[in-house]
This record gives sequence, C-alpha cells and structure tokens, in this order.
Amino acid sequence: MGSLKSIEKRVIQSAEEKLFRIGYVSVIDVLVGMGPLQAIHVQDWKNGKIPYLEKVIQGNLHKISVAMKCFQSWALRKNLKPSEAVYRPWKKGPKRSLQFSKTNHPPIEKAYRTHYVSLAIVKAKQEELKKNADLSNQRPRRGRVLMILSPQFLWQVHTMNPKSL
Repeated sequence: MGSLKSIEKRVIQSAEEKLFRIGYVSVIDVLVGMGPLQAIHVQDWKNGKIPYLEKVIQGNLHKISVAMKCFQSWALRKNLKPSEAVYRPWKKGPKRSLQFSKTNHPPIEKAYRTHYVSLAIVKAKQEELKKNADLSNQRPRRGRVLMILSPQFLWQVHTMNPKSL
C-alpha cells in the first residue's frame, strides 16, 4: 500500500472522487477506489460467499487501519455527516448483519458501516421532504380528482362544488 503519506494521499483522492460522484462515501468505497479491495469481492461478501470482508482485503491490516483513520479524519475536516448503514446479505434467508472484520469487534464494525454524507445533500433531501409533507397536508381544491386503485375496482371520485348542489 505504500508509506503513510502515500496512503493518506490515496485515501483523500479516492474519497473525493466518490463524494463528488454520488454525494456520500464509505470506507468500502475508499478501499475499492484505492485498490486493496475489489468490487467483485464486495459483491461476493454481500451474497454471503465470504464470511467477513477483511478476509479479501489485500495488504496488511495495520495499513488498512491507517487508511480508515485517515478517511475518518478527512470526513471530519470536510464536515461530512456520519450515517450508519445496515449491511444485510442479498441472498434469501434469515435477516442478519454482514460481518466486516474477523474479530467482529463493535468499534471496527461501526467504522466500516459508517457512510459520510455531504451536508448539501442532506439539506436538499430535508427540503424535499418538507416540501412533499407540505403538499400532502394541503386540502384538495375543488375540481381535483381522487383516484383509488384496488386490485378489483377502480373508483373515480370528484370533489363536489357546493354551488352545484
């Protein structure tokens, strides 16, 4: 993986690229972007073919740990919002969380699960939700049509104009 300065530079480059493209970034995104983790292995892990993700990360775990710490520091400096994600297997079966580390140590698992989201994205989503909530709280205007769909019936109910009564 290289020297510590090299690791930090590669972490930042990988994180910046992912954040720019989709508005959030995770440790997994960074490790895939840097190269020690391959996307195909992430898919295999999500499909339950790999017991824990660290098993397929190339390089020594000390350097991976350094990369994770560099990533977390970068995210804090960028004022990104941490958000814990739930990782579940894609395959059918009992609902369980996917395991990231061999030890399944809670702080390590949390570090892998945490995504960092751009505050601009968060604010935009909050405003969109508020706008949608405001629209859903409005009383229907006269002449609007309410459609009720059912597997057996389709009803069309028109609001009544009180002057037409």
